[in-house]
Amino acid sequence: MTSISSPGIGSGLDVNSIITQLMAIERRPLDMLVAKSSSIQAQISEYGKLKSAMSALRDASLKLSDASTWGASTGTSSDSASVGVIVESGAAVGRYSVEVQALARAQSLASGVYASSAALPGAGMLRIETGTWGPGQASFTPGATAAVDIAIEATDTLAQVRDKINAAGAGVTATILTDASGSRLMLQSSATGAANAFRTTVTDDDGNNADAAGLSAFAFDPSAGAGVMTQALAAADAAATFNGLAITSASNTLTDLIDGVTLTLGKVTTAPVEIGVAQDNEALKGDVQAFVDAYNALAKLIGGQVKYDATSKTSGPLQGDSAAVGIQRQLRALVGTSSGASSVFTRLSDVGLELQKDGSLAVDAGKLDAALAKLPEMKKFFANDDLLVPANDGIARQFRALGDAMLSVDGVITTRSDGLAKRIEMNEDQQASLEVRLAQTEQRLRAQYTALDTKLGQLSAISAYVSQQMAVFTNSSKS
Repeated sequence: MTSISSPGIGSGLDVNSIITQLMAIERRPLDMLVAKSSSIQAQISEYGKLKSAMSALRDASLKLSDASTWGASTGTSSDSASVGVIVESGAAVGRYSVEVQALARAQSLASGVYASSAALPGAGMLRIETGTWGPGQASFTPGATAAVDIAIEATDTLAQVRDKINAAGAGVTATILTDASGSRLMLQSSATGAANAFRTTVTDDDGNNADAAGLSAFAFDPSAGAGVMTQALAAADAAATFNGLAITSASNTLTDLIDGVTLTLGKVTTAPVEIGVAQDNEALKGDVQAFVDAYNALAKLIGGQVKYDATSKTSGPLQGDSAAVGIQRQLRALVGTSSGASSVFTRLSDVGLELQKDGSLAVDAGKLDAALAKLPEMKKFFANDDLLVPANDGIARQFRALGDAMLSVDGVITTRSDGLAKRIEMNEDQQASLEVRLAQTEQRLRAQYTALDTKLGQLSAISAYVSQQMAVFTNSSKS
């Protein structure tokens, strides 16, 4: 049978209020654990921010410690439509003059007109062979690639012939050109250049390999007197003059002419095109600025985390945290350190990175420009790698090494974050244990005070009865 409890009804004792106040006292250790948990969670969050900022500085340092960064170049063209320029890191710096006399072309052939792409050209074997035409196409020298034979069936349409050619991998691309007069099969070399020309021969099932009927309509071999297809364009090499020197190329993209520079020939020129390849100082300045920004962001973050404001009497979330203070100390020491990597620059201030009163770095544009004029020494100062003498490592390598160490599995940021996470787990276990004890305590107090309430109610009833009887006795005596 379910019991119904109404504490306080028997005696008027406010049992619920008493228990609530007593439990508030009992819960103080739990409240302290909850407050401590919030504090630890805040520290974990701050270390997450610290890890992110340190990663950004490590990445910016990695960029400056990479030797290829200091080979950044930029290319310019006085007429990019005629001669485009793309440069890679380490490109040869200089100025060049280019004139284009002819562009490289791919050989292109066209068949006669058919009623539509559904027409049936005829059956037989079509052979495609790549190579080089002699003067006047009087001879043909096959290339290294073997000739390809393509079987054409009597039921194959013009479109299916095209598809078979494209699937054969013969170094030729087939398309169908359709206009008001009908459809033509177009064949074009897959690559430009005189050495990438081609010829087509056929074995026509109609027995005549030289007429315009059947599959022989796709033959083109002037050296053998077979030329039913019409040549729209002859294969040709590009011809240009580079700094007065005549050059030829099978492609309009010249990749080996200058180390690290790609020139793209777009059209024949009427005047020399001036090509410039220079050190890309703007890109280098951007990389240096990115390093400064990453350092300042980290310095500002950790400075706010560990400070104590005497005026407002407030502490940063990591104030007094030895690990955070240690990181701040190492960063400040590294900013002021010297490197033996370069004989010209030894400190960050030498290249225009000036330490400010608030601990941040600022870029002196004039000093940085002057330092970039001595690029080999700048490269050494930031990126030199000395396995035997760490003090001769470039300054960016030293910052990168510091970031790697702090972010590693056993680094201070990782171990501190892991330690805080374990403290949260312990705190949660303690809270759970206290919750069980508090529930038991409340149950015990409620049982005790309920019993007291009942007892007081009984005593109150007895007292009322006695008082009533005494009143009756007194009245009887007076009578």
